[in-house]
Amino acid sequence: MVQILVIEDDDIFRMVLSRMLEQLGHKVCTARNGNEGLRSMAALPAELVITDLVMPEKEGIETITELRKLYPGTKIIAMSGGTNRDIVRQNLQCASFLGAGRILFKPFGLEELQAALDLTLTPPTQLS
Repeated sequence: MVQILVIEDDDIFRMVLSRMLEQLGHKVCTARNGNEGLRSMAALPAELVITDLVMPEKEGIETITELRKLYPGTKIIAMSGGTNRDIVRQNLQCASFLGAGRILFKPFGLEELQAALDLTLTPPTQLS
């Protein structure tokens, strides 16, 4: 079981994602934007942050940058969606470059979420 912080401005998607993560056996805290997310991390640090990129007040790229400075060991999954897939892809690539270990195109299902969690949370194997 992992403590996960979900930062997502869409109330319904935040609730659905939280329930999916709880169904997978994780503890979940939520925030509506990057400012709330950073305050939540200060109060109760999470092992993993899943953040949207387009949000009011403090968007995801800025949030990821601050998380990397303040909590360098925290794992990050960035997610985004929209009608212009090229812009979404560019934003997610930027998030990856800045420190997100995995990216997800919204909408995504439980299997895709589980795969991203497995890849993000499983420690790398050492070659002998």
